[in-house]
Amino acid sequence: MIGKVSVPRGKRIEPLLWYLYGPGKKNEHTDPHIVAAGWRDPAELEPPRRPDGRRDFRTLTGLLRLPHDALGDRVHDRPVWHCSVRAAPGDQTLSDDEWAEVAADVMHRTGLCPRGQEHDAVRWVAIRHADDHVHIVALLARQDGGKAFPWRDFYQVADACHAAEQRYGLTPTPPCDRTAGRRPGRAEQGKADRKQWAEAPRVTLRRHAATAAAAASSEAEYFRLLEQAGVLIHLRRSTRDPGQVTGYAIALDGDTRPDGQPVWYGGGKLAADLSLPRLRARWEPGRAGPGPRPGPPGPDAWDQAAAAAAAASGQLGAGPGPGPADAGDIAWAAADVLRAAAAVLGSPALRLAADAYDRAARPPGAACRHRRRPGASCGPRPGWWPRPRTRAGTGRWPTSRSSSGWPR
Repeated sequence: MIGKVSVPRGKRIEPLLWYLYGPGKKNEHTDPHIVAAGWRDPAELEPPRRPDGRRDFRTLTGLLRLPHDALGDRVHDRPVWHCSVRAAPGDQTLSDDEWAEVAADVMHRTGLCPRGQEHDAVRWVAIRHADDHVHIVALLARQDGGKAFPWRDFYQVADACHAAEQRYGLTPTPPCDRTAGRRPGRAEQGKADRKQWAEAPRVTLRRHAATAAAAASSEAEYFRLLEQAGVLIHLRRSTRDPGQVTGYAIALDGDTRPDGQPVWYGGGKLAADLSLPRLRARWEPGRAGPGPRPGPPGPDAWDQAAAAAAAASGQLGAGPGPGPADAGDIAWAAADVLRAAAAVLGSPALRLAADAYDRAARPPGAACRHRRRPGASCGPRPGWWPRPRTRAGTGRWPTSRSSSGWPR
């Protein structure tokens, strides 16, 4: 099960609801309906049909927007939070009640609507229009008069998905350990598809940079190998000392912006270990690094790659084995050998193996230490914002008040 939080957030909730209840881009939406809501019975929020067959969203959007409108000019610029949660192909079809439990757990873990605070937290609905996924929609305005501030919510969404996999016996997905390189964005992948490239430029540049780093023993040799691979290089120099290089960016020939300028990618944006400071530390003698630099593969490159992978697997899986730092060095050295062999042989299989060892060399969770406790509210501290007292713009006390003072 995979959860995806839409970035950037939306400005208006109405177009999103129209799309979720519409036919979809390829008429793939069937029987759209609300399976869960944070503060009310889902059946009461279902948009009724007009005489012409279209849905009437006025009541649903009005109730969702009520806490948001009450904030006046204190609202977020982009207040619409949208998360889609999808089961893997081949998994069992979950019922509406099971999807409702998944959605409620997502909102609880992200802190947007912790259990027991349904009438004080944000208002949200979960809409299902297919067997294998649901869409969760919320406005980042709390019913107690404050704004909601989601922080690293995608990690908590992933935790909710892992919990659902265990609860319902679904296909497990790898944990979110921040060891993978940054994936191409939708615009990058779409550009690659339009130009009929085999892969996005980010992926190609990461492979070129990693291969050059594995074969180089100095900064000058690294940039020379990149130039030989046909990669464009831009060096960032210090403003105080123009002779000092403080960073670099690379680009592919032919990958340009609308103004004709190359699309540059910083080394650290391709992978954490490809930033210039990390590369310099790798090449300095006596500093921590990936271990001995492998020599260039010879005619028996396949044998060298197989031997490196077997040796690394044997050392990493032998009993108590080495410590975390030594294990990272072993995996890193194996990745260098595999990557160099893949460059000589042009083997996609060796590239995948090199990427796997390279990812294994990175410490998991290095950037995930500060995470919100599951269920912790992401709203303001009590008393930070004044509680609402009247309906927005009317000056009258609300009727049918909930515990937060707003119509339910």
